Amino acid sequence: MPANLPPQYSKAEEEFRHATTPAAKLEKLREMFRLLPKHKGTEKLQSDLKQKISRARDDLETSKSGGKKAGVSHRVPKEGAGQVVLVGGPNAGKSAILAGVTNARPEVAPYPYTTRTPQPGMMPWEDVRVQLVDLPPIDADFLETWVPNVIRAADSALLVADLGSDDVTDAVEITLSRLSALHTELVGDLPFDVEDETIQHVKTILIANKADAEGSADRLEILREWFGGRFPIVAISTQSGTGLDDLKRLAYDSLGVIRVYTKVPGKPVDREHPFTIPVGSIVSDLAREVHGDLEKALKFAKVWGSGVFDGQTVKRDHELRDGDIVELHT
Repeated sequence: MPANLPPQYSKAEEEFRHATTPAAKLEKLREMFRLLPKHKGTEKLQSDLKQKISRARDDLETSKSGGKKAGVSHRVPKEGAGQVVLVGGPNAGKSAILAGVTNARPEVAPYPYTTRTPQPGMMPWEDVRVQLVDLPPIDADFLETWVPNVIRAADSALLVADLGSDDVTDAVEITLSRLSALHTELVGDLPFDVEDETIQHVKTILIANKADAEGSADRLEILREWFGGRFPIVAISTQSGTGLDDLKRLAYDSLGVIRVYTKVPGKPVDREHPFTIPVGSIVSDLAREVHGDLEKALKFAKVWGSGVFDGQTVKRDHELRDGDIVELHT
């Protein structure tokens, strides 16, 4: 959690953790959003709060209807370091990307609308895994009603463009406009000055797929002219594997997390299972991630990393960095 939050925010956050009803949780989340300072340092926290508010509204509606909600839930439980959704028009190659970088085996076919339900898979990146979720396509005439909610709940998105199509820029614009009409904005950088809690901004990378298609170089240049100022763009080919390593790295970076390794006093560091926590997190945030009761009992920590000398004793509010090793003491 970013430092320098007002005490009123911390009080509201504590009350949210102890809230037991959907209505009380929603009230406290909205209070937290109002109290949160709106600046670049809190952009990720703003986005996370909007996600929680959206889910709390759904939970409240479910409770009002007697616990029964019409239709099938398409919510995908998050796993790994974070959840990244694949968004785009028909035949852009989203399923091929999922199959190319994860353990999932979705149906991949040369005709549109193959994907009709969320298709998750786990993508390895260095010593962590990132969850990718393939979604049904979006075009002028087709948009599954539940898709925007899944996008809004994700940590980030990969907007897939088809370099094999002369209509590549139009397809991207249609996807963006249809989602925008439903208060879901795909953006390259999260804004930090939007007060409207109903608008969810999702950090997005534009993936220019089929880079080996005939005429793809010219279409990529046009795509960069149109969208280069709005999104980071990476060109890939699932056929040859070109750019897939860049895709993995950018997808992980888009999550806005750091890896922290823990160790028990007197024992070796656990290098196999790092904790992934938001950039700007402090020692007490890590303690809460390890176990809820540990945060309250925590007295101090020892840290090995780039910002300290080896084994330096730090307080609860010490900000952690990527790759830090932390020994928690109660």
